Amino acid sequence: MSDGDDLDYDVIVIGTGAAGLSAAALAAENGASVLMVEAADRTGGSSALSGGVFYAAGTSLQREAGLADDTAEAMYHYYMTLNQYKLEPALVRRLCEQSAVAFEWLREIGVGFTTDNLYASGVDKVRRGHRATGDGAGIVEGLEGFLSGRSVETALETRVESLLVEQGRVCGIVVDGQPVRSAATVIATGGFGANPEMLARHYPDAARYGDLHWYIGAPTCRGDGIALAAQVEGQLSQANRGLLLITPGFARDLESYLPGWLMMVNREGRRFIDETIEYSVLAAVLDEQPGKDCYAIFDETSRLASKTTQYRPAPSWAADRLLEHVEAGTLVSAPTLEELADKLGLPTTRLAATAERYNALVQAGEDADYFKPSAMLRSVSQGPFYAAHIRPGIICWTGTGIRIDTEARVLGADDRPVPGLYAAGETTGGMFGQCYAAGGASIGNAVVFGRIAGRNAAMEKISA
Repeated sequence: MSDGDDLDYDVIVIGTGAAGLSAAALAAENGASVLMVEAADRTGGSSALSGGVFYAAGTSLQREAGLADDTAEAMYHYYMTLNQYKLEPALVRRLCEQSAVAFEWLREIGVGFTTDNLYASGVDKVRRGHRATGDGAGIVEGLEGFLSGRSVETALETRVESLLVEQGRVCGIVVDGQPVRSAATVIATGGFGANPEMLARHYPDAARYGDLHWYIGAPTCRGDGIALAAQVEGQLSQANRGLLLITPGFARDLESYLPGWLMMVNREGRRFIDETIEYSVLAAVLDEQPGKDCYAIFDETSRLASKTTQYRPAPSWAADRLLEHVEAGTLVSAPTLEELADKLGLPTTRLAATAERYNALVQAGEDADYFKPSAMLRSVSQGPFYAAHIRPGIICWTGTGIRIDTEARVLGADDRPVPGLYAAGETTGGMFGQCYAAGGASIGNAVVFGRIAGRNAAMEKISA
């Protein structure tokens, strides 16, 4: 390790989404001089484009809303059970235990949260989704405000070519052929959703439908962190992890939810789910269906009423827009249910039996099969009939990434931490399985481990 006087900065943070900004904030707060390097022309990354939901348990906002009994332990067991314990338990427990601490810190530095925007973002229906005022941009603004006036510099429109490594220790970065030295480096470059080659290699499910797929994150998220970690033999977590949102392919509009009044059937013509289920698990459920897709079916009465009876906002499903989709060929229509089944290649008699059963449940006012809220039960009986082909095609988030330990240290090939190198946020893995835990899990992960990485990185100069 070089003498401290040879350092250009104490800590270098690569990437300026929620993870990078949090890392820079904690490093600066602990007395470090910091350089943030960002490939885009502004800070924020994909975090600034997100809904700004922070998933946490045991928070002051929950107590203000009368939810005083939620705990990190309960959050941990939900998180692990949802993914059949196929995650790294120590990382998940650290995430859960630090979620409330990180959330309170965001409130302290000026990020706004209100009880009106506290909701159940997971399938367990516990209100742990804390949506920030101003969404993701509001979180980024609060973090940027905290950094203002501190010993932090930012280099925009700058990509890191490689890590600077000396005697097995990461000592900084190389930019434009020039070394920039530091006591510690934090990789917080986001995911690889904008890199088709990496998607094909590390997230093949996200490449299954070709041109139907599109990525909602920042175009600069190309997996730079994974490539940098590979330089020092940093490990990767399990492949093929992430969050795909379902889409009818109407347009490249981000609509996280389908209208709850739809009847969804698989390729065998059978219902298979409560149609109002959280988006965080729907893609995983579809993965178990024949063809890994399904059809959303409804009738003319539902189409005409769709302007005022949507369970969640879904502009593409408004009555007039639906007719436009029929004309465009992205929504199939037929006078009878039997003709619709023929067009879709579904078993005619089985689809008829499914609709008959569904209509009986509507008449009874209770979904005794999948327990969809009764207010969302709408019959499929009045022609013409419509069907949208639903596939998991929107890449929301990539979950395969650099392996870290609970101190956010990058793990090398020998399972030992790589000296001087930390990572946080979407560039890391191990905390995410086939099912996305809940809305806000990615922001929660970014801030929690960004803070851990930044604090520990600041200590490197002291210990050197």
